[in-house]
Amino acid sequence: MSCDVHIIGGGLAGSEAAWQLGRRGLRVRLSEMRGSGDMTPAHQGTGLAELVCSNSFRSDDHENNAVGLLHHEMRALDSLVMRAGEAARVPAGSALAVDREIFSAFVEKELTALPSVEILRERIDALPAAGLTIVATGPLTAEALAASIVEKTGADRLAFFDAIAPIVHRDSIDMHICWMAARWDRGGKDYINCPMTREQYLAFHQGLLDGDKTEFKQWEADTPYFEGCMPIEVMAARGVDTLRYGPMKPVGLDNPHWATAEHPAGRWPYAVVQLRQDNALGTLWNMVGFQTKLKHAEQVRLFRTIPGLENAEFARLGGLHRNTFLNSPLVLDRALRLKSAPHIRFAGQVTGCEGYVESAAVGLLAGLMTVADLASRAWTPPPRTTALGALLAHITGDAEAETFQPMNVNFGLFPPLPEVAKKGRKLAYTERAKADLAAWQAGPARIAA
Repeated sequence: MSCDVHIIGGGLAGSEAAWQLGRRGLRVRLSEMRGSGDMTPAHQGTGLAELVCSNSFRSDDHENNAVGLLHHEMRALDSLVMRAGEAARVPAGSALAVDREIFSAFVEKELTALPSVEILRERIDALPAAGLTIVATGPLTAEALAASIVEKTGADRLAFFDAIAPIVHRDSIDMHICWMAARWDRGGKDYINCPMTREQYLAFHQGLLDGDKTEFKQWEADTPYFEGCMPIEVMAARGVDTLRYGPMKPVGLDNPHWATAEHPAGRWPYAVVQLRQDNALGTLWNMVGFQTKLKHAEQVRLFRTIPGLENAEFARLGGLHRNTFLNSPLVLDRALRLKSAPHIRFAGQVTGCEGYVESAAVGLLAGLMTVADLASRAWTPPPRTTALGALLAHITGDAEAETFQPMNVNFGLFPPLPEVAKKGRKLAYTERAKADLAAWQAGPARIAA
């Protein structure tokens, strides 16, 4: 099949872009190297839109949270990723978490059903010389294609490590020690909580510092970590209380197993390890914030010292993968096009956004931009007061090129509301965004459904 657009990469961004184009009848060639005999260091299978790290799309609160607002905006634009998220949803309090396999299968089924979308299992080693192209190869771009991108951009790519958290079988967790609760009981009792005393925490902290860790290759030695996905042992090295104010924060978690008489200071643990449901059956649970570069045997030994996980069986242990991204403010224009080759558009994490939802959102925008190109219509981006507009503006020029790092969507990217009191500011941001997105959709810039 000849195509109107060639999309390279079948992850979240590539799949979302293909959906936005294909459901409008435009011919899409979607190239995904997994399934052709090639595999990345982090993926487990060959399904489209496979979730590699967490299974959570984070908060679904569209009134007080920037990523929840992004969910809302993507749903308003008929996002395939948001559709799949609802179809594969598992309990996670106020967050949107999914069953990975159901999610990936839903995305692949919907794209396969579009007659104008052709999915090819093939590796692309160089940027096409002509033809509209969307590159959505994500943080694990293959070396040959990465070299071709570097050649086109004229600037070296940046890279950092992204770490993967372990997954535990539910029936191997001792619920006589652990208990189900969300912090302050907000959003239901959706997390498994493993309590630690001060002595247990200090021993665990020391174990993280002393544990046998993955050795770096020479080319990896100077690659920095992303602050939003820091390995737990790296966090531990920053100070003895760092974890207690981070992923092991005990605040708002009252342990019903501890009698007050035995703990005069109250029933509050000194630290807590939380696990979040990872599949629809509830058989797999993800250790929240426990991404790690400890060697596998060391992970099993140390994590089984956590109360309630003494007999834990792991469906997957933690690991590391390289995350590659462009210095987008320097090399991309405001429509995500490569300045040195405008027929090529980039989308997803390779642009320097961070997170599943953000990656898919940039894929959605890239798809709509390309729809406009093919219709010979001028593209007007969503207002910067929206989550979509704020994220797009940041990665395409608002961020400082010299210090550019991957960024999650957050209210700090939005035009400020100085006249609004701090207490009500988040709601004011989201109300303004919803009104402005609705006006954008209804106005001259509207993309036909």
